[in-house]
Formats: sequence, C-alpha cells, structure tokens
Amino acid sequence: MQARKKYVLLGLCACCWLLLFYWGGGVQVRLFKLLGRPRGEVVRPWPNWTDRAFLPGYAQLEELQTGPGSAESPHQRHQAWTGIYKESRCRMETCFDFTRCRRRGRDGFRVYVYPSEKGERVSESYRKILMSIGESRYYTTDPREACLFVLGIDTLDRDQLSGQFVPNLDDRIKGYPLWNEGRNHLVFNLYSGTWPNYNEDLGFNIGQAILAKASLNTEHFRPGFDVSIPLFSKEHPQKGGERGWLVRNTVPPRRKYLLMFKGKRYLTGIGSDTRNALHHIHNGKDIVSLTTCRHGKDWEKHKDARCDHDNLEYEKFDYQELLHNSTFCLVPRGRRLGSFRFLESLQAACIPVLLSNGWELPFSDVIQWNQAVIEGDERLLLQVPSTVRAVGNEWVLALRQRTQMLWEAYFSSVDKIVLTTLEIIKDRVFSHISRNKYMWNALPGGLLVLPEYSTHLAHFPFYYLSLGVSPGQEFTAIIHAVSPLVSQSQPIMKLLQVVSKSKYCSQIIILWNSEKPPPHRSKWPPMPVPLTVTDGRRKTSSRFLPNVAIETEAVLSLDEDTVLLTSEVNFAFLVWRSFPERIVGYPPRSHFWDPVKHAWGYTSKWTNEYSIVLTGAAFYHRYYHYLFSHYLPPSLRALVDRTSNCEDILMNFLVSSVTHLPPIKVAQRKQYKELPSPQVRRHPSMVNLTNELPSPQGTKMSAPWANPEHFIQRQECVNSFARWFGYMPLVHSQFRLDPLLFKDQVSVLRKKYKDLERA
Repeated sequence: MQARKKYVLLGLCACCWLLLFYWGGGVQVRLFKLLGRPRGEVVRPWPNWTDRAFLPGYAQLEELQTGPGSAESPHQRHQAWTGIYKESRCRMETCFDFTRCRRRGRDGFRVYVYPSEKGERVSESYRKILMSIGESRYYTTDPREACLFVLGIDTLDRDQLSGQFVPNLDDRIKGYPLWNEGRNHLVFNLYSGTWPNYNEDLGFNIGQAILAKASLNTEHFRPGFDVSIPLFSKEHPQKGGERGWLVRNTVPPRRKYLLMFKGKRYLTGIGSDTRNALHHIHNGKDIVSLTTCRHGKDWEKHKDARCDHDNLEYEKFDYQELLHNSTFCLVPRGRRLGSFRFLESLQAACIPVLLSNGWELPFSDVIQWNQAVIEGDERLLLQVPSTVRAVGNEWVLALRQRTQMLWEAYFSSVDKIVLTTLEIIKDRVFSHISRNKYMWNALPGGLLVLPEYSTHLAHFPFYYLSLGVSPGQEFTAIIHAVSPLVSQSQPIMKLLQVVSKSKYCSQIIILWNSEKPPPHRSKWPPMPVPLTVTDGRRKTSSRFLPNVAIETEAVLSLDEDTVLLTSEVNFAFLVWRSFPERIVGYPPRSHFWDPVKHAWGYTSKWTNEYSIVLTGAAFYHRYYHYLFSHYLPPSLRALVDRTSNCEDILMNFLVSSVTHLPPIKVAQRKQYKELPSPQVRRHPSMVNLTNELPSPQGTKMSAPWANPEHFIQRQECVNSFARWFGYMPLVHSQFRLDPLLFKDQVSVLRKKYKDLERA
C-alpha cells in the first residue's frame, strides 16, 4: 500500500515537471531556436493576411496599412515628416535660447517681426497676424531686444496649388542673419500639404522654430514646444469679434435640433470616408446631417449615385438657422484635420462633436477641452446619436456655457488667437511665474490674468466667489490733486477729514499732479490714518499706475473737489465688498449709438440708465491699476495724458471688458444745482449735464470741464477706445443699490445711514 502511494506521488511529480518544462523551458528552447535561425530564413507571420482566403470581400493589404483616403503608409508619413522637420525632438530646453528673454526679467519678452520685402505678397490673414503682433505690448522694432522672431514672409498657406503659396522659402530664410536654424523663431501656418495626401509638408525646413499651426496631428506635435492654433478664415475679425450667441443661463438648454451638420463632402481623396458616411445618421427630424458634392470644377465628372439626392436635401435647410437651433454640431475632418466648423460651433454655443482622429486641439496645452466639446471617433460614427442623446440637460448647459467662455476669451478675433499664442510661449519661458490651468479655463480667461501681478487665485477679484473668500475689510483712498494748496478751507481739506473718519479707511494717498511742488507734511491736517503724498508726474493716467504703497485690495478713487459724507463712503464700500470685481460708486454717465453720425455718443444726463461710473468717487480692486498699466497699450494712456481727460472712461472700458458686466451705482444725494456758481469748481463726476455743456451767455466758467471742448474730447475718447477694443464693452444698467429703508416713511432713528436722507 505504501509502495503504491509512493509511485503515485512520483508520477504526479514527473507530470508537474513536464508541464513546467513545456510552459517555461520549452518556450525558452523555442526562443533559442528562433534566435539561432539562419539570417536568410524568412519567418512567416500567422495568420497570412495576404491570402485572400482569409479575407474574402475585404480590403487589400495596402488599404489596411494606409487607412482611409491615404496613399501612403504611416511609416512613410513618419519618414516624410522627419525629413521635413529634422528637429522633431525639439523642446524648449533643447531648441530655445532663454538668455535672450531673461535679460530684463519678464519685461524681456519682446517680439520682433522681420520687415517685408518690397513687393512681397502677404495674405489678408497673415497681415492681420502681423498687425496683432505690431500692436501688442510685446512688439519691438529692435532685434537686439527680441526674445522671439516672426517672419515677414507669409507662411500661412503652404499648398503648392494655392495662389498664396510663396516659393523658395528655404533659400530666403537661410539668408536671414538671425535665423540661426530657426532658434527662437515662431512660424505661423494654416494650410500644409497639397493634393492628394495633404500631409504636413510645409515646403521648407523650419529647423528649431516653434510651429504655431492649424490642423496639427498629435503624432507630429512637439509637446511643450509647438502651439496648435484654430483654422480661421480671412474674414475673421482683427479685433473684438462678435459675441457668442448664448443668452445667459438659457433654459431649456436644448434646442430644436439635437445634432446637425451641413457642408461639402469629398468623393475621392483623404477626408472623403468620414463625410461620405454622414448620411447614415440623418433622419430629417432631430438629426440633420447634410452634405453636397456640388463643389469644385469637375464635381459632375466624379459624382456618385447619391449626389443628386444629397444636393436636393442640402437646399432644404439654411445653415445659419441650423446653427442657431441645434444643441450639438458635428465637426468632421475635411481635407485636413481642422475645420472652419469648429469656431462657428463655438460661437453659436452649439456643442462641437469632433470627428477628426489625431487632431491636436487648439491651445491644448492650456485649455481643458473635455469641458466644452465631445470627442468622437471617425470609425464609430453610428454611435454618435446615442452618445449625444445620453448627455443630461445640466451637462448640456455647462458645455454650452463653456463654449462661450472659450470663444470670447481666445477665439473671437485674430488678436486673441495671436496673443494667446504669445502668452503660452511666454509662460513656458517664465515657467516660475506663469498661469495655472484654472486661470486659463475660468472667466475672464488667461489673457486678462497677468501672472506678473500674482500667481495666487485669491489675489484676483473675479475668483473670490468660486474660492468662497471675501475681500479685505479696509480700503486705501487715493485723492487726485491738481490744485496748489493755498488755503486750509479748500475742498481737499474737508475731503481728507471725511474719508479719514471712516472706520474702514486704512490709509490715504494724495497723488500730487499740480505744477507746483507738494507742500510740507506739516501743512496737511492731522488724521487718524497714515497720509502719503506721491508725485503723479503731472500725468493724468498716473492715478491708475500701480503703487506699492497700496496695501489693501479695495481702492477708493477721489477727485480733490469731491463732496461726500462719511456715511456715503461706508455704504459704498460695503456694497463693493459684495461686488469686488466691479466699479462701485456715485456719479453715473452713459453712452449711446448715434445713427446719424454713425458713432458712439457720451451723455451725462440724469436718467435711470447708465453704463459708466466715474472714478472721481468710486471703489474698485487694486488689480485694475496693474491691468490699466500693463494690459492697455501705451497709445491709449498717451491719449489720456495728451488731453488730460478720459482716464475715468478708459478705466470703465477696461473693467467692463473683463467682467462683461456694468458698474454699480449707489444712492447719491442730489444736492447740486443745475448751474454751479462761477466761483465753484466741480469735477464732472459730481455735477449734472449742464456742467459739461457750454455755459449760457454771460456765465463765466473757468473749470476745464465747463469748456465745450472737454465734452467733445470725451465723445472722441469713447470712439477711440471702442476702436481699440474692437467692440463696445460698456454695458447698460438700471440697477442701483440704496441703504435699507432709504427714503421710506419711517423714523430716521431706525435707519443706519441717516445722513444720506438729508439734503
């Protein structure tokens, strides 16, 4: 019995050993045999896909290797790419000279544009790009100061069949003494390659240059080095651009049509497979997918059996009507990966559904596209309808709102596309002082968040609500003084006493802009808060220059002759703490469109509607000082200094462009007469329309704002500012905040701000 058990145990051990040898050592034996195979012997893969018996009715081997609409294999495409872009492994650390940019800190980021040669052909789109750079705060005319260089030669269209194609680029750019194999150069491109493959061939070697390109393939994109930009048409506006089509918090979020596409399809060549299959999802009800083959000169020679029917269906729907009334918009690839449909969908708040495999989305380094688009797969077209039907209403509304944010922040104009490209590169150069992803993907967008000011979200007024924080409980008063101090009874003396009595006042800064030197500290009255007198250098715009002495988030801007009560100051400050991203103050003004003059007008009539709160008596966040000085171009500040006027209007333009919201007016005592006495000098911030209009005959007014030229200048300023912004950012409002029980028929003793009722 014991012997039988012994033999059984030995047999089991032998079986286990054989199994281990087969799965372990046997594999090694076979591997040794494979490695020891003679070099001439061919290893035949399994299965043999070239044998048609295995693939009856399927594509040939060449078709399986090349993919839809292509005539070359991926390996061939890769070889072609590396042949054109020999520095395909470039990164900022290896192909960029940082020393050119860091000579003057972040102020060292300057961009130089090569001058165009005489008779040089430049397309409309490239002209807009160069103009955007030339008008930016980074432009320099001195190549020795430059950190980045941009070619004056048009490189946007590199299709050899295009009329915009510029030949012999390689020879021309090599003649530039600063080319240096493309290092620290930025090359813009919208179209590359030509019929039939439309590959990535630019027709010249970019070397170590950064490529800002539309329709970039993820295989060829150099992360952290290249910049993917959107494909835009020559009609795309230079500045401003149209607003998005979504009304705030539109309910219900869904529209008449669930999904739409209307565009041309290609009968042959690359990009034809995807668009030729779009008719499969068309139902003519909530999904409208229309294509036409009626384009090009020879379309009738190549038309297929579906062309006539598709063309008839195509004419039944208007494209703009579909855009306005569709929840989702298909954005299939065309000849190239990018499409004009992408920007059109963003503007229309029609959620883009992308069918473009391998497309590196625009500004993908900084934009979180999964919050704004749905990325589909060209091979899974039939799953798209069920996918978009499964998206809930809350997510639909969130996606649509995000399309509007991205459109208005980065894509509505050529200016914004170019500046976003430059800011992305600048953040790479100065990575230790750069924007984070939240800044790029939250209102107001990365272009209006300057990291030189701060990289902390809590230091910017428009992030308070999302962070759940409140602004500080103190403010700094800045009084703009232009008159010499000759008497202790001047209005500025009373104003100092009124403001210093506020329990929220932290300090007072007098910005001295008088031609005479400021008086000694002993000439100023004693106050319970620190008083500082700074030199304004006799520039009107200096009142909004960054001042290191400002330690609080809130700034109270005052003119020297402003008449206020301490209770008015306190109430306005408490209102501002609830709306820290806006201007909050007393004196309102408004703008209007004059259809006769085809220009913007400016009025100071007392009405229920306003769009401007003048900074002669207003609260705002100190960040707007930095934005005023570093975001706006020097030309606008020079206009303000030259006319000694309009700085308050310009600040309102700036803040409204950031918030897309109007300022807030608070309750004001109407204690001023229609016409001031000739001896009383008042700023327009605290007076009526008649103070900015010509005075009646026989009335002598020495104040500059009583001069008709002053009012005309302000109208001209409104139009000059609107031209620079590219649109009118000011927003009308009828909203006014009064203290609780203000003007109510109750006892004054029950009211917190009693003084506001007197007068």
